[in-house]
Amino acid sequence: MPEIKFVNPDALGKPLGQYSHLTRVKAAEFVFIAGQVGVGKDGKVVGESFEAQCTQTFANIEAALKACDAGWTNVVQFTTYLVHSQDIAKFMAWRLREFPKMFPGGAYPPNTLLMIDRLVQEALLIEVQAVAAL
Repeated sequence: MPEIKFVNPDALGKPLGQYSHLTRVKAAEFVFIAGQVGVGKDGKVVGESFEAQCTQTFANIEAALKACDAGWTNVVQFTTYLVHSQDIAKFMAWRLREFPKMFPGGAYPPNTLLMIDRLVQEALLIEVQAVAAL
């Protein structure tokens, strides 16, 4: 079982959202999950709404974690890519609602949020990469 500690040093101030500034990890193995997008098992984009794509993106990450006999508590870092800056508030609202269910106790992994020009398909609005410790 990995030893995972999320830390928010006073010198860095309070995080601006549901994430921690850093993670200290002692683990036997790491899993690097390629950026997941709002595409279902059939390879089709799940919808045009940010909410639908965000939900599917995290469902895909959860499926990848389960394939390694892991879960949300094994995640030590996220990198999030958004196509539209207008979706930042939607992403924050989604995390505010869903992260407490995914990460009981309020210990959230670090998350770097980047704005990019586009993703692999024009219709995609969000991509999330994850690192997990086993």
